[in-house]
Amino acid sequence: MFLALQTLAVVFGDIGISPLYTFDVMFNKYPILGEEDVLGALSLVLYTLILTPLVKYVLVVLWANDDGEGGIFALYSLICRNAKVSLIPNQVHSEKRMSSFRLKLPTAELERSIKVKEKFESSLLLKKLLLGLVLFGTSMFISNGVITPAMSVLSAVSGLKVGIPNASQDIVVMISVALLVILYSVQRYATSKMGFAIGPSLLIWFCCLGGIGIYNLSTYGPAAFKAFNPLYIIYYFGRNPFQAWLSLAGCLLCATGSEAIFANLCYFPVRYVQSMFVLLVLPCLVLAYLGQAAFLIANQNSSEQIFFSSIPRGVFWPVFLIANLAALIASRTMTTAIFQCLKQSIALGCFPRLKIIHTSRKFMAKIYIPVMNWFLLFSCLGFILLFRSIYDVGNAYAIAELGVMIMATVYVTIIMLLIWETNIIKVLSFVITFLSLELVFFASALSSVGDGGWALLVFASVLLMVMFIWNYGSKLKYDSEVKKKLSKDLMRKLGPNLGTIRAPGLGLVYSEIVKGVPAIFGHFLTALPAIHSIIVFVCIRNVPVPVVPQSERFLFQRVCSRGYHMFRCIARYGYKDKKQEHHGIFERLLIEGLEKFIQREAVELSLQSEDDIASDEEPPTPARTIIAPNGSLYSLDVPLLADFVPSAEVIPEASCSTPRHDPVVDYTQNLELELAFIGQAKQSGAVYLIDNPIVKARKDSWFFKKLIINYFFAFLRNNCRRAIMSMSIPHSNLMQVRLTSYV
Repeated sequence: MFLALQTLAVVFGDIGISPLYTFDVMFNKYPILGEEDVLGALSLVLYTLILTPLVKYVLVVLWANDDGEGGIFALYSLICRNAKVSLIPNQVHSEKRMSSFRLKLPTAELERSIKVKEKFESSLLLKKLLLGLVLFGTSMFISNGVITPAMSVLSAVSGLKVGIPNASQDIVVMISVALLVILYSVQRYATSKMGFAIGPSLLIWFCCLGGIGIYNLSTYGPAAFKAFNPLYIIYYFGRNPFQAWLSLAGCLLCATGSEAIFANLCYFPVRYVQSMFVLLVLPCLVLAYLGQAAFLIANQNSSEQIFFSSIPRGVFWPVFLIANLAALIASRTMTTAIFQCLKQSIALGCFPRLKIIHTSRKFMAKIYIPVMNWFLLFSCLGFILLFRSIYDVGNAYAIAELGVMIMATVYVTIIMLLIWETNIIKVLSFVITFLSLELVFFASALSSVGDGGWALLVFASVLLMVMFIWNYGSKLKYDSEVKKKLSKDLMRKLGPNLGTIRAPGLGLVYSEIVKGVPAIFGHFLTALPAIHSIIVFVCIRNVPVPVVPQSERFLFQRVCSRGYHMFRCIARYGYKDKKQEHHGIFERLLIEGLEKFIQREAVELSLQSEDDIASDEEPPTPARTIIAPNGSLYSLDVPLLADFVPSAEVIPEASCSTPRHDPVVDYTQNLELELAFIGQAKQSGAVYLIDNPIVKARKDSWFFKKLIINYFFAFLRNNCRRAIMSMSIPHSNLMQVRLTSYV
């Protein structure tokens, strides 16, 4: 029962509020002239409910989740895992061995799936098109999250004009603004604590919908049941084709919240969500629309505030209060879905990094993004104060919802071909049915751009531009770092001491590249008087999976031969993983992973040749030794404090150098020496060496590139969070370099 209440509150809050405004917006475009008009509109609503939320989302799209994660970016990440379609080629081959990457692929039509994969991987145009579609869908989804609170709360408070006929629209707007300010002010707590209280409220709301529908059917007669005959849709368009076509945008509002069902899937199992929708949500919605249609057939002059006008007078005020509470819950549902979508897009490098707060210790999916929360509030208030009526807001609502639906159809079709390997007839049936239907609805919604849709398109365009600039600038920056990385020949010429002094300690050099030595390391070598005895090139990589197991968090490789004591560490995080680790915990986990890597390497070396060592370099060269004046042998397989210079004096042993040992040692002795060396470096402490470059376009770049990189991308970089900054590193352990990088 507790899970059922939570499902209603989190997943179905948005779609449950749609009876408040669907018929109002429809009949604002199509005046009621007779019973056939009501039955035709009802038939449209019923079959839209059956086709879009039920057949498309509940029965098909929910299965396209990414290990339980839903939303437009979950679809994109699922495709990225199965085909190299990301424009930033930073995927590591070893990620294929991660447990989260293992997919159960059907065997039917495997050849077609391979051809589709090869086509996407070889075509730069298709890669850009996929990215453009997901950015467009995300901008529409965020716009949808702004419109949903405005539409839901405004339509619920508008019922006040039915209970108090003298209430003006100004009062409705002021109350709506006050409720939204309160809602977003407590959103941080609503994500965790208040979630336990709103479930029963939604259950009461759905019972009210079903109960009012049954009351109206029993009071005004069962004539509304005739709308299950789809011929009434034909009659509806035959009586007034143009007005009927305009009313399609209002009809689509009955399916608002369908995308929220998929986006909020991370909280619950698919089967459970499907059962709740079929057994409770859909019957209550159908009864609500049937009851409103029965009321309209008997009262054809009442085309405004239809839901509140059909409520029995004795229970009007209790239902009014519950409706407003349900509207607030629906607004919260969409805001929560936007937080999830933004976290996924940030992890995949498609949105500037923002501060993410986890509001629950038990459930990782419960998050709160302060900047986006207040941005949504001010945007929502702007839409309410700009339009002031549910009709203009409803036009914008339909455009946003349809934009997300069309993108979901496209991506699920690709998943059917690439991953599910579905029969081609089923794929064509799905894409032709739903894409054609949604394009017709979208054309109808665009016809009302002048009535409110223009503001949403402008808002979505701004969001799309922000995501495009961030992704474009990030790709240029990554490509520049890859081109400037230090060559392997240079590292060999420098030798194990890297041409400088190797001081005790652990140096963590942060970079975004996954192979090679970053160019910033050369700056550290020339600018610093000494470099740490152990160097680890750390790359924090967001992989397109929801969760990376802790045992698979770190991927280690040697850089150069064993004597350099340089390693590469790729710290992998899924888009649901919590990255706010304390720097001490991160260091401990990293060192433990490094020790395990060295131990595993020693076992492999004892069983097979050194050609199979996991390294991004050529096979290590054999150990070389030098003879000191005192006759001791020193191995270059471990770094010394400084290059050896022949002298008549005895060179004292330094604290960071390895004790003298015979050059011919077994793997067990090498392992013990290296583990002891790591332990000594650990005691000396870790220093974080971070590159924070100023990214600028080259002087010979075209004007718009300079404008985008030098101003817009620079503004976003200066005002967003860096991935490493979430670890609260003390200033005494942090060294940042700020160079200018031309892209």
